[in-house]
Amino acid sequence: MKTVERMDTVKQYNDSVGADTLHPLVTVVDFDQIPSFQYFRRYMGVYAVFLKYIKCGDMMYGCQPYDYEDGTLVFVAPGQVYGIDSKGEKIKPWGKALVFHPDLIIGTHLGKIIKDYSFFSYEVNEALHLSKKERATINDCFEKIASEIELNLDKHSKTLIVSNIELFLNYCMRFYDRQFITRTHVNNDVLTRFENLLNNYFTSGKPATIGLPSVGYFAEQLNLSANYFGDLIKKETGTTALDFIQSKLIEVAKEKILASDKTITEVSDELGFKYQQHFTRLFKQKVGMAPVEFKNMN
Repeated sequence: MKTVERMDTVKQYNDSVGADTLHPLVTVVDFDQIPSFQYFRRYMGVYAVFLKYIKCGDMMYGCQPYDYEDGTLVFVAPGQVYGIDSKGEKIKPWGKALVFHPDLIIGTHLGKIIKDYSFFSYEVNEALHLSKKERATINDCFEKIASEIELNLDKHSKTLIVSNIELFLNYCMRFYDRQFITRTHVNNDVLTRFENLLNNYFTSGKPATIGLPSVGYFAEQLNLSANYFGDLIKKETGTTALDFIQSKLIEVAKEKILASDKTITEVSDELGFKYQQHFTRLFKQKVGMAPVEFKNMN
């Protein structure tokens, strides 16, 4: 079994790739200066963003029919494991990496909103594919951060470095939004499959045996990370994946309430609720009245 290296500090990462450590909490690495490798697997205790100059064909989703062959951004957050297996062949890396320790952003605006950048929880096959113009913007961000790291540290260093990292991540957010928009055919396929899975979930009787349908369940069925799946559904429908699921659940609940002599408790059980009062609370929140009131009114 291959060993998993721990990368808990910026220096550990720099040492592993043969780069100098100019700042204890942040580094920008140019892979052109890094030797070849065959295999590695790392547990990350730091944030990392990798700009990889590879063909889109190497990614699971493939390419769009325009110029998205110039680079891919992959995001890794503390607590995640990532690696590369080259099947015994030596690989010469080509690209750049931004690595920063969580301590760098503690007490800053970025530290408060870092969880909003959900792409840190995306899988590799959900990476950000860049156009030529986008890659130029990303490279400019890398250069600004690297230039600030190379200067002598002063009282402004942390503010400027963190501000440039936040700017960089905001550009990434914009480019991901573009990717969701330009991949309409992929998104529509995911949405169609999601709707079919959701319908089948309720007709198969699964709620009564395995419980309420969750966002994580459908993301797994679609081979997507929960965050990517949630973001995609929000972009396509204007509502969250959870709201989408709950709307379908209420639709099914209404049918069951009106189409049989079952009690509200029996309907609640069939829909996967552990407690009938939880079902009543959600129904009232979505419909504006309790299930019993809805049944009597109709």
